[in-house]
Amino acid sequence: MLFPIKSYLQFLWLSKNEHAVHSPFVFTLITKCFYDRKLKTDYTILKQFRQELLDNNSSIEITDFGAGSKVFKSNHRVISQMAKTAGIGTKRAELLYRISTYFQSKNILELGTSLGLATSALSLGSRTVETKATITTLEGCPQTANQAQLQFQKFGFKNIDIVVGEFDTSFEKLSIENSKYDLIYFDGNHSKKATLDYFERLVPTITNDTVWIFDDIHWSAEMEAAWEIIKKHPKVKVTIDTYQWGLVFFRYEQPKQHFIIRT
Repeated sequence: MLFPIKSYLQFLWLSKNEHAVHSPFVFTLITKCFYDRKLKTDYTILKQFRQELLDNNSSIEITDFGAGSKVFKSNHRVISQMAKTAGIGTKRAELLYRISTYFQSKNILELGTSLGLATSALSLGSRTVETKATITTLEGCPQTANQAQLQFQKFGFKNIDIVVGEFDTSFEKLSIENSKYDLIYFDGNHSKKATLDYFERLVPTITNDTVWIFDDIHWSAEMEAAWEIIKKHPKVKVTIDTYQWGLVFFRYEQPKQHFIIRT
């Protein structure tokens, strides 16, 4: 319990707002996207999507994979409780929506669908793209993926492709390293080893304009260590630590800079 408290206090001490940012790219992102307080019509849909899950008191069997696709355990969980504890919060869903809209992301990958709360934000945000945007989302638990798919169908989200299975198997199935992604949202495994493994495997998919978002970078000492290694990678040029998320940019023309920003 002491680690997250200490980590958050350190974040508060080090974090800044837009007035301390001297990078035009990051300053514009913060002021035009992060701090955009205008109400969006799609926020209502995001809230409805969430409320449907919060009102669902049925239970599903959850399959948790361990160290390898053949090692797992199962338990039953109530959907409404999962939506409260395992899904992205309202404010972060709205921010994710704004990020996908701001960058006009066309080809999106998500690691960890869960009940689809973050996926719905990505789907709605990418609807503004002139050319049709596609979202590939990976989920290890078949029952959870099925529940998310039911939600997507109910809300008419047609640009989402769910791939079910252990992530390494899904990577191979999709030949994922041969693809290019404008945005990747990492929310599937909060361990140092898995995070760094996914990072290295997906580096070949970047373009100059790619943005990666790592969830829960201060979840544990392990995740903080992974975040520090990611920041030092030679292909990483700009990072933004918002405490909950770590955003990574690979813009070749940018000097290497790291920011800690309050949202």
